[in-house]
Amino acid sequence: MGNQPFLYRISARVHREAEDAVSELLSARCRQTATAYAPHETNLSIVSVFYPAGQKPANSTLTALRAGLKEIQANGLQIAPGTVASGRIRRENWAESWKRHFKPLEIGKSLLIKPSWSRQKPARGQQAVILDPGLSFGTGHHPTTAFCLEQLVRCHKSGQKCAFLDIGTGSGILAIAAAKLGYAPVHAFDYDADAVRIARENADRNQVSERIRFARQDLASAPMTAHRRYDVICANLEYDSLLRFRQKIAHRLSPDGTLVLAGILKSQFDPIQKAYLQTGLKLLKTKALKEWQSGAFQWA
Repeated sequence: MGNQPFLYRISARVHREAEDAVSELLSARCRQTATAYAPHETNLSIVSVFYPAGQKPANSTLTALRAGLKEIQANGLQIAPGTVASGRIRRENWAESWKRHFKPLEIGKSLLIKPSWSRQKPARGQQAVILDPGLSFGTGHHPTTAFCLEQLVRCHKSGQKCAFLDIGTGSGILAIAAAKLGYAPVHAFDYDADAVRIARENADRNQVSERIRFARQDLASAPMTAHRRYDVICANLEYDSLLRFRQKIAHRLSPDGTLVLAGILKSQFDPIQKAYLQTGLKLLKTKALKEWQSGAFQWA
């Protein structure tokens, strides 16, 4: 981002109950991690993403955001009027906002996810993943990402070889956590070239780059039959992708493996569960938090 004094911001003003859903929307559409600010005197939240000043997003991005907000509202969540706004802000304000909103996150006794400025040290036996927000989608704080991390911890068997696949890696947080926990091999891909580049940088920062194979790949062009099966697969994707590519995703799962699906609104979970049931998978565990619901599946 260089030394440019300004950044370009896209923000959405929403009711607090819709904060998580809108954060997910902005992160997915803009390929940047969203942050939220909630003034104490109102029931509104301001959800924002940031670009370098020289990388103003296309008008089509704003159009897609407005369409996504209408879909969220159709699912029963309140969106404030005059929602989407854009413009330049000073870099200093943006940088400090990350430090206010992102704190260390512990996943049981096995994982500590923390930003680089945190001084918190991992407990004995705890693996630390250092990840700063704003680089790419995925910091662990969103309920869907947190569920994936919880399942990574649950499924890992110490001393046993366990292959992991991260579909839609974003910041690389799940692949990095898997490598830290001892999964091998660890493979991850994303259709966005910038996401793959950033994921590699994050892996290098966490000293696990040699243990992860990142690739730029699109599920639409991926072969139906996979040469390798994985013991654990995480697919934290949009609803349409989870439905459309369910056969390709399921065919990569080993006979005794666990498939973790996330990024799903509560109102969308039943259709997802039924679709994956038709592929031969059964629901093993599910978790709902606010408007989000995630699930872990195994072969029936």
